Amino acid sequence: MRFKEGCKVRSMAGENVVIMQGHAASDMTRIISLNDSSLLLWNELQGKEFEVADVVTTLVAHYGIDSATAERDATAWVEKLVECGLV
Repeated sequence: MRFKEGCKVRSMAGENVVIMQGHAASDMTRIISLNDSSLLLWNELQGKEFEVADVVTTLVAHYGIDSATAERDATAWVEKLVECGLV
């Protein structure tokens, strides 16, 4: 998978917010904010094809957590990306 074209992260009022260009951007009722872990993953994977395994590898390398925890968290993160229409 890959992040959709036109999705950018900007810092606004101390929050890291995903800005979507085009039709999706016209819906101002949805704000997608990234926490520090999500921002790390976004920055590491931006512009690349990635799978859940790539997310797991990044989480384990950066946070030193066990693979099972990383797999659970990575799967939940990817599911949320899909739900929000970011990939």
